[in-house]
Amino acid sequence: MQGQEGEFRLIVGLGNPGAKYEGTRHNAGFWFIEELLRRHGGELRLEKKFSGVTGRVNIDGYTCRLLEPTTFMNHSGNSIGAMANYYNIPVQSILVAHDELDLPPGTVRIKRGGGHGGHKGLRHTQATLGSAEFARVRIGVGHPGHRDGVVSHVLSQPSKAERRQLEVAVEEAAEVLPWLLAGDWDRACRQLHG
Repeated sequence: MQGQEGEFRLIVGLGNPGAKYEGTRHNAGFWFIEELLRRHGGELRLEKKFSGVTGRVNIDGYTCRLLEPTTFMNHSGNSIGAMANYYNIPVQSILVAHDELDLPPGTVRIKRGGGHGGHKGLRHTQATLGSAEFARVRIGVGHPGHRDGVVSHVLSQPSKAERRQLEVAVEEAAEVLPWLLAGDWDRACRQLHG
């Protein structure tokens, strides 16, 4: 599958492996990867050397590697770092999709760099890569209202209505990805943030 290199060479979805976590809010990043596969074809296969399931897709002429770590959220950086090192992918060419407590369900935002906001997958990724300069697709899952409820919130399944909101957010993010790959960040931001 040949194509030119876009702005992002590695697209990562954060989540937890296994059936127990499949439908939970914390796996919104995995849903993004699955939406890309649905739209653009391809499949993921286990790559033990990367501690994840990986694949490649061609999106509007751009070839991208996809990754879902199988390390559990708190150790996501091990998987991302291994793949980035192996393929010599700079931090700025990595796009990470993840659940975002600070956005309401159905909202999706993109940004370059920034803090981890307490998200353990982002925190570990930043520590492992030695940089926060990767881009993010932030998929809103809402906040439970109190920090004591955060863990049970992200590790539980949304209601049917909320799940549909999250699916729409994932679809909207997938829709603008070709623009991001082409470097048209402003157009993608206008579409998502407008």
